Amino acid sequence: MEQAFEEKCMKLALQEAKKAGEKGEIPIGAILIKGNKILAKGHNRCIEFNDPTAHAEILVLRKAGAVLKNYRLNGTVMYVTVEPCPMCVSAMVHSRISRLVFGAPEPKFGAVESKFNLLQGEGLNHKIEVKKGVLAKECAEVLKDFFNKRRNERKIGRSSENKVKRILNAI
Repeated sequence: MEQAFEEKCMKLALQEAKKAGEKGEIPIGAILIKGNKILAKGHNRCIEFNDPTAHAEILVLRKAGAVLKNYRLNGTVMYVTVEPCPMCVSAMVHSRISRLVFGAPEPKFGAVESKFNLLQGEGLNHKIEVKKGVLAKECAEVLKDFFNKRRNERKIGRSSENKVKRILNAI
């Protein structure tokens, strides 16, 4: 695929990731395309839906299945800002996407190469072509900024709690 097109698609996934972050969700976004048509886009919504499976990739696969009226998503390409987890990679295999393009690696749960290598070897009945590193720096930056902000908010919250306790103890 043309690099400019892939970057354009990843920028759309990044927009979705930022939506997740604004809601306090882990900022991961995804889109699924077929040809030049966007079938679905989404972002993490686990907290919003009280659903541990509401990852961006899963939600996008569900929407695309509804659009195509088929659970098989042959000929599609998934763009996701961060290397998918084992659950999401397995769903991609079951849905038969053709290609996966991801931005940043995920060293703790990445199931493509960072932690696990689920798509390699002869054990699966479907092969997914993989491209990594598209706008990797930008994708990683969104996650880094989110977690830095979260850590800072927790520090502020703890210092405020301590201040209140000191005041109450002084009374």
